[in-house]
Parts: sequence; C-alpha cells; structure tokens
Amino acid sequence: MSQHDPSRRERSQNRHGTERSSGAGADDSGDTAGSTRSADPDGVRLDSEALAAQVDVLADENARLREKYAAARRSRYRKTAFGLGTVGLVAVAGGVVAPAARDVLLILGAIGLFGGLLTAVLTSERFVAASVGERVYGALAANHAALIDELGLRAEPRYLPGVAGIGPRVFVPQRTSNDTPVDETGPIVTADDRRGLLLEPTGAGLYATFRDGSTADPTGPGALAAVLAEAVVEQFELADRVTVDADENRITAAVSEPAFGPIDRFDHPIPSLFAVGLAMDLDRPVRLTVYPADDRADWLVTCWWEAPSESAASDATETAASGASERAEH
Repeated sequence: MSQHDPSRRERSQNRHGTERSSGAGADDSGDTAGSTRSADPDGVRLDSEALAAQVDVLADENARLREKYAAARRSRYRKTAFGLGTVGLVAVAGGVVAPAARDVLLILGAIGLFGGLLTAVLTSERFVAASVGERVYGALAANHAALIDELGLRAEPRYLPGVAGIGPRVFVPQRTSNDTPVDETGPIVTADDRRGLLLEPTGAGLYATFRDGSTADPTGPGALAAVLAEAVVEQFELADRVTVDADENRITAAVSEPAFGPIDRFDHPIPSLFAVGLAMDLDRPVRLTVYPADDRADWLVTCWWEAPSESAASDATETAASGASERAEH
C-alpha cells in the first residue's frame, strides 16, 4: 500500500483528533473535579470541627489551670498552718524543758498553735475568677441603669447612713432639689418632695466586713479614706492601686486596674465602699462622682458632703421655700 494512501492518512488524523479530544475532555473533567472539590463543604466542615476541638481543648486546659491554681493556694495555706503549729509545739516543749524561760515559750507556743489553727480553719476552699464577678455585677448594673432611665431619675446617687435599724442606702432622686429620705425603706419612694429610688448599696456588705476585720481606728474622713483604699487593694483585691487625696469636705481616690471593669457604672463596689464608709462615719449623706483619669490612674472617684452648718442652712432654705410655695397656693 502506498505511503500516501488517503484513507490511511484520514484514519491517522481521526485518531489524533480523538486523542486530542480525549485529552481536552480529561482536562475539562479535571477542572470540573477541582471546582467541585473547592465548592465541597467538607473542607469547611472539617475546619469547623477542628476549631471546635481546639476550643474544647483550651476549655479543658483552662479548667485544669484553675484547679491547679486553687490547689496551690490551698497547699500554701496548709503549709503555713503546719509551720505555725510546729513552731507552737516546739515552743511549748521548750517551755517544759527550760523552766527559766517557761513563760515566754508558753506564750509563743500558744500564739503559734492558735495561729496555725486559725489559718487551717479559715483557709479558702473556693476561688472565683474576677471575670465571673464582673459579669455578675455588669448584669446588675445594666438592670439598675435601665430602671433609673425608665423612671426618669437623675443618675447622681446619694449615699445615706443607716438610721433606726436600717442599714446604709443609696438614693437616686428624681430631681436635684429633692429632699433626702429619712424613714422610707424603699425601693421606690413616692413622696412628692423626695421621689426616687432607694436601694441597698454594694458597699454596705463590704464596709461591714471591713469593720469586722479592721483594727484601725481612723479619725476624720481623710484617715478613713486612706484605710478604705488599703482595704480595696489588700483585703478585697478590687484594684491594683488606690491613692487618696483629702480636702475639707471631699475626698478623691485615684483607682488603677479595677477588678470589675469600668467603675463609672451604677453602684460599683469600689466607689460604693468609699461612699458608704464616709456616710456612716460622718453620719450624713455623701454624694459621688466618677470620671476617667489621666495617665497616672484609670479612674477618679470623688465623694463630697456638706458641712453641718451648710446642711442646716440648706434645710432651712428648702423649708422656707416650701412654706412660701404653700402660702402662694393658698
């Protein structure tokens, strides 16, 4: 057969054309498969499952670290109690062996044994993260703010001392000119001249705890504010640092790194403790203002009050104005 046979040449061309078509079809099918794989949600599902697994691992690790931290705190308390008890026993034994120093050694032994017992009994068994307390307080502060806004009250609280078996209260008046409640127990005061919201402040319980555990006897608002600042940092651990500047009828506390977030929210524990403590010590209403500070601190808390003469003059002025308005109505 001749090499230039037309039929053979046509068959060869057809064969090459078919191969090219098959290759193109394979490429198209590959592209289609690739596009199908990229659109396949399995990859997204796998990513979501991997992220969920990582979240679970981090949550377990966080819980393990919290438990380990609590165990370390408990172990430290137990070691302290054991050390104090050991010192007490050694001192008592020394008092028995050495009669010459018996009195001193027995006193030291009693102190050591009592300190060890007290440390063991008062050891904390549960530690709550500050973030948990912040979320709890944040919800309460938001609810109180919504209630104050709904009632149309002024967000300028007055902290009142306890009277006649009633503990300290925080009063949010409807108007600045409203009188301060005396015998009302709240929570809603409806009298025309002192309409507002009367609640128990968060600082009331903190101040009671402070008084029960404090041996200091401060004289004057400035000294009391300084002791309260120390309690905020050392006793309650509500802030990293608090410094106080006292004036004649006001004190200003500079607060850094508060534990429960922004302290300009309603009745935050730190300002509330200062206001309640001053109101109880001075036995008169204390007003409160909180605003952001400069680079030296995060927040400034200012509590101020009226001097007795100013308070009496203010009461007389309000009484005279009330009498004049009544006479005008008649």
